Amino acid sequence: QETYDRVVYDQMHTAGPKKDFDWRLACPERGYEGGFRRIGIGALFGLSDWRLEALRLAAHLEHLYKHCWKSSFTVAFPRLRPAAGGFKPMTDFPDWALVQTICAFRITFPEVGIILSTRESAPLRDALAPLGITVMSAGSHTEPGGYTGAGNDDLHLTVRGKRVEVETKAETNRAEGQFGIADQRSAHSVAEMLRQRGLDPVWKDWDASILATMVA
Repeated sequence: QETYDRVVYDQMHTAGPKKDFDWRLACPERGYEGGFRRIGIGALFGLSDWRLEALRLAAHLEHLYKHCWKSSFTVAFPRLRPAAGGFKPMTDFPDWALVQTICAFRITFPEVGIILSTRESAPLRDALAPLGITVMSAGSHTEPGGYTGAGNDDLHLTVRGKRVEVETKAETNRAEGQFGIADQRSAHSVAEMLRQRGLDPVWKDWDASILATMVA
């Protein structure tokens, strides 16, 4: 959802399909109607007061549990990182607040999956891993085409939401990241960290063949 604050949302989305707050808010339910078996939601913390964002996120999750009960759910609390165009967080969401939010959601929603991304530092992710985290990304790329190299022939900068051509493209071989990441470790390094803490890394927990077997 990025933010549940309608005023801030309008400021962040000035044009395009995402400008419609209610349409965006209903996306998870449309996904459910389309057959999605796992639905993930979250707010981008740093755009509005973190306590209100957390409460609204919890209310949204509770609504989905009631109306999309055949699906499982994940929730994330990504913190706004330095981003393309020089955009900076508008509000604070310190480490202690992130920990408090994670614990509150784990207690309130025992079955929800909680995602912790590479936006957070390695030491913080290591410390939070045993606190009910169920999904951790690793080896992430935030630049367009970061995993495949696609788009390297059309490199450009984004400044305040507008395209700016790169003057010396010959010296640049990768697109600019949409935002910075803090944990640069590989997926296997993160998996080893989890094992050292008595946790079991699971690389894949779903396959279409499972559904076929259930139907049969």
